[in-house]
Amino acid sequence: MANNPRAQITSERNDDDFVLSKVPKVSLAFWVVKIFATTVGETGGDALSMTLNLGYAVSTLIFLGFFLVTVAAQVGSKHYHPLFYWAVVVATTTVGTTTSDYLDRTLGLGYVKSSIVELALVIVVLLVWKYATGAIQVDRITNRKNEIFYWVTILVSNTLGTALGDYVATDAGLGFQGGALVFAALLAVVAALYFFTKLPKPVLFWSAYVLTRPLGATLGDTLTKPNNQGGLNLSRITSSLVIAAGMIAIVAMTSLRKRGFAAEGHGGSAEPAR
Repeated sequence: MANNPRAQITSERNDDDFVLSKVPKVSLAFWVVKIFATTVGETGGDALSMTLNLGYAVSTLIFLGFFLVTVAAQVGSKHYHPLFYWAVVVATTTVGTTTSDYLDRTLGLGYVKSSIVELALVIVVLLVWKYATGAIQVDRITNRKNEIFYWVTILVSNTLGTALGDYVATDAGLGFQGGALVFAALLAVVAALYFFTKLPKPVLFWSAYVLTRPLGATLGDTLTKPNNQGGLNLSRITSSLVIAAGMIAIVAMTSLRKRGFAAEGHGGSAEPAR
């Protein structure tokens, strides 16, 4: 069969976009590290606000500063850096934890109302993203506009996920372990929809992204809450350090980024994107 020049050009452009993308390829390792990141976000956020007794407002400001520094490094970089990328993800989970706790507990908004507000914000951001760029991206972020929308969506979705996790574990009465099982089951449903249906992939990706946050939150609370609240009563600071070490180890071992040019399409082997 004769080669199709137009198809070859399209394929090469897609490969170029994939290599130049500033976010990791979505894979099983990606989701494992994401759950680790959301768990350390819960334990780390609680460590500052509760263990160190800084309160939700002060802790939110501290983590917001951390987020701004890390996202500036990420946006300012020319290509994908695992350190920058996952530092921003952790920053969004920590600031999401303390922001959600401030809205729910300090301001008295409650888990249901805050979840509704934050879900609406996620939907609005995604709709504006689609309107402004023509498509909601998942793992091919190659320009500044898409990258900004990407991180705003993650920040809001991680705040939403914290409220959802607290609602299921406390108000719904399922406890932290029961909540973790619920969100793990919902993630399994999203995975099944991904493999066995033709639903839009960006919708399923962002649905899974939201659900990993309450899963991580309930897992983090399971580790650190007192025994009489259904937790294991482990140290928040120690748990955060151990989970962060595990997360770094997985990133280092898998590199989460095997984006190379195919030898046939680019005239020989090339260095993979770093």
